[in-house]
Amino acid sequence: MDIATLIALQTIGHLLADYTFQSKKTAKSKAKKGFKSKHLKWHILTVFIASFITSLDYRFLPWAIAIAGIHWIIDGLKPQLLNNKWLHKGAFFIDQLLHIITYVAASILYVNIMGWQSLILDATYFPIICLIAMFLLCTKPANIVIKEIFNLFSVSFTEKSQDLPNAGRLIGITERWLVLVLIIVGQFSAVGFLITAKSILRFKDGDYLKTEYVLIGTMLSFAIAIGCALLYTLFIAP
Repeated sequence: MDIATLIALQTIGHLLADYTFQSKKTAKSKAKKGFKSKHLKWHILTVFIASFITSLDYRFLPWAIAIAGIHWIIDGLKPQLLNNKWLHKGAFFIDQLLHIITYVAASILYVNIMGWQSLILDATYFPIICLIAMFLLCTKPANIVIKEIFNLFSVSFTEKSQDLPNAGRLIGITERWLVLVLIIVGQFSAVGFLITAKSILRFKDGDYLKTEYVLIGTMLSFAIAIGCALLYTLFIAP
């Protein structure tokens, strides 16, 4: 259980460093310039701090440095990945997979070699830690994942109307949190009502291209939230 707890904590650290605390400007600079990006060093510092703090174990310092170092190499090589004609559309998912493998492997090795010892929490807090990670995943990270799925399948739409800036992102976060809470408390019918209500509202819009585009995003958004909720209720909840 110590391994699973540390992995869950490191997942929170990764979500904070690679999504919540990373600006769009930083992400674009890294993708374009790689090792030459002036933003890369600050991003790696954020990765190190997030990894070390979320470990809740002062002995994890060298391991956090190693995770940040490998993160630096992966992000530094991102332009080469994006310039590859076979892999460029899936570059985001390859990048994230490598980061996840890095901190998961580091966590497993650390617990097996050192033994995780936190003065703040213990393994009994594992369900709460996972729940925090899932709510965090359903914010900015989920928005970015949905955007990258659109890119992977070449789904695009040019918005011509004057919608509220960032309104879609806020709606997405709110609906995912609602779905997560409703499923955890066992209100599955309410989730069905929520999906139906939003679908009806979207189909009342006369712009069918926009409706299809938004509906795909809505389905992906609900899928992420439902997946997280089912994972928690079926395998994690005490």
